[in-house]
Amino acid sequence: MGATEAEGVGAPGAPGAPGAPTPSASVAPTSSASVPAAVAACAAKSLKASAWQAAERPVGTGTGAAIVEFVNVSGKACVLKGYPSVAGAGNGSPEHNSPLAVTTTGSAAPVTVAPGGKAWTKLTFVQVHGEADGYCKSGAVPSVYPTVVVGLPGSGSHQVALNDGQFAECDNTVTVTAVSAVKP
Repeated sequence: MGATEAEGVGAPGAPGAPGAPTPSASVAPTSSASVPAAVAACAAKSLKASAWQAAERPVGTGTGAAIVEFVNVSGKACVLKGYPSVAGAGNGSPEHNSPLAVTTTGSAAPVTVAPGGKAWTKLTFVQVHGEADGYCKSGAVPSVYPTVVVGLPGSGSHQVALNDGQFAECDNTVTVTAVSAVKP
């Protein structure tokens, strides 16, 4: 019984038709020949990152939401993909970074970025409320970071500062959109 199950797992052909030819064997060479040459992932040094407060963000004090823009500063097209990781930067030392728990939103698809082209992601934080030092609804102590480190799958980490403030958040969590060719 175990051998039959193993055979069934590896056969993508029609179920219940043992010994039937698998369509993937004849289709794969044809489809791979029509696929253009792969564009490599963007190297960290190929990207310049900047950030600013998002126009649409949660009500309260602090950042709430930020847009991070990546510009391809290399001479070749490259690909960005997936959802970024985010950490509060720690006083000039990566060992002191404070990783934030990431919740993803939206769907991810590879984005080809031409030389000089741009891609974006939006970071939405649990909002700090109140005046002065503010407070978190959860009772946690708010965190404020002059910069954050945004990690891109296959494309390195990028330390960014807001051009108009600091990153303020509660509960060490952030919601991120996938890297996109459309500015959020």
